[in-house]
Amino acid sequence: MWAFERAAAARGYAAVCGVDEAGAGPLAGPVYAAAVILSDGLDLPYLNDSKQVTPKRRDLLFDEIRERALAFSIASVSAEEIDELDILNARMLAMERAISGLQPAADYALIDGNRDHGSRVAVTLPHETIVKGDGLSASIAAASILAKVSRDRYMTEVLDRQYPEYRFAKHKGYGTKLHYALLDTYGPSPVHRKTFLKKWEERRG
Repeated sequence: MWAFERAAAARGYAAVCGVDEAGAGPLAGPVYAAAVILSDGLDLPYLNDSKQVTPKRRDLLFDEIRERALAFSIASVSAEEIDELDILNARMLAMERAISGLQPAADYALIDGNRDHGSRVAVTLPHETIVKGDGLSASIAAASILAKVSRDRYMTEVLDRQYPEYRFAKHKGYGTKLHYALLDTYGPSPVHRKTFLKKWEERRG
């Protein structure tokens, strides 16, 4: 889990961060990203891609990463910005915001996935992309935990309370059968991504 960090360090980069995002697919709510710098070889039990970790362990890791990381930053891009930019550009903006928020700053980034730019927004720090990086790099795995837990908590603790009729705590904004049924009943809220509702609108005629 440290090969990419160590390879970058061997090339002269002193502060390598891992970057990942969460919430690209849902119909509602923001997309989140996190950037994390870990000390080399830091032992974080059960650290892995957030999708491979149980919710209880994710919560424990969330606190431990924030306590023990050399630096971390969490950022988001709103549903309104997603509609304005498109989801790829919004994902890049969330990652760029997370990287920019690191104190101390990173001088190199390991980015999960295979995209580092959209048509309007790009990652500007020297970097490399790593497909399935959240299972291959400790710092990307840590970023995936921070991004996922932060977004889940925002959906359940903030948006679910603001818009209880949509039951965001249950589906986190994803396009589940329940979510579509509630959209049929109540229509879109201000935190729905209008550009993600085209199929739902077509079905309704």
